[in-house]
Amino acid sequence: MGAGIEWVVRSCRLLQRIGDEFETSQPFAGLRIGTAIHMEPKTVALILTLQRGGADVVATGNLGSTQLEAAEYLRQRGVTVVGQPTTDLREHDGYLRELLATQPDVLLDNGGDLFVRYLENPYEHLRGGTEETTSGRNRLLPLREKLNRPVLVINDSPIKQFAENYHAVGLSVLESYLRITNRTPNGERVTVYGYGPCGKGIAVNFRNAFAKVTVCEIDPVKRLEAHLDGFMVGDIDAVTTDADVVITSTGATHVLTTHHLSHFRDGVILINAGHFPDEIDVAGMAMSPTVISSSATSDGITTFTTSAGKLVHVLAGGHMVNLNGPRPLGNSIESMDLGFALQSKCLEAVARGSVTAADAVVPVPRWIDEYVSDAYLASRG
Repeated sequence: MGAGIEWVVRSCRLLQRIGDEFETSQPFAGLRIGTAIHMEPKTVALILTLQRGGADVVATGNLGSTQLEAAEYLRQRGVTVVGQPTTDLREHDGYLRELLATQPDVLLDNGGDLFVRYLENPYEHLRGGTEETTSGRNRLLPLREKLNRPVLVINDSPIKQFAENYHAVGLSVLESYLRITNRTPNGERVTVYGYGPCGKGIAVNFRNAFAKVTVCEIDPVKRLEAHLDGFMVGDIDAVTTDADVVITSTGATHVLTTHHLSHFRDGVILINAGHFPDEIDVAGMAMSPTVISSSATSDGITTFTTSAGKLVHVLAGGHMVNLNGPRPLGNSIESMDLGFALQSKCLEAVARGSVTAADAVVPVPRWIDEYVSDAYLASRG
């Protein structure tokens, strides 16, 4: 057990370098860090790096993405892991509250889950922390004054935007489609909802795999950008009708709903690449009067049969596809090495007091972006 995890940990060369620094400087000595982020092998590399810096780490996963092997690997190395894999919202909420009951000094959040619950029962010694996602940033921005602590948003770093969101998410969503369906994208009509950095990467990777890609985007400027990038653009109902594969990457709720069941073509494949598992209203579709049956037709594939005789296939139950389904691998090691290097250095800045309450829900400081860029290139010679 753990050979694959050790491969990932050794391959995170940037985190290894930062871990060497932390082992000497001990920025987290005497501090507890609470983490609520997808628990998979790259996360193990991050948490072990924080541990080398003296942190007492209490960790839990996100909805539907905790990998048992990763959790057990961390437990064996002295990390307190809260909870088990779950897709149940109430159970997940309980894990988050159990973690916060340990009153960490610093929080590493993903989607705003920890900080929102912290504000329900605040304690004085919280120094601040980080937020990984745009979804979390949008959730926390209205709470800046209440937080009154530094919260650095990793996804607002340009490195996170181009290295992970654009290059890595697009590649891992394509890989997940191939892994779960074992089908070719060649010649398939693929519709991508959302043309932010993740959506762009998804669209480009599927086009590079010889799919015919259409983009659906509510922002007129991004819609123009997609057009100038060579993609077809269209409104939600029109592009849904023609698609063989529909991929959501918006950060919004219920992008695809029961309304679209009558628009889907027979055999359509629905994929969510967004952080939260409600961009596709899978539960609503399952209860729709137009759906006469639901079955697991393959590992990671749920198939709805409609009263019109159409088959609608949903990958990974509507959860983030690259961290769900059979043998989920997530984003590439190199991209997460960069993203988690940003996390490590931002958490160090919070722990050392290098950032203040004026830095509540703000992007990664430029000096950290520059440090990570130089260190990554140096690690590649």
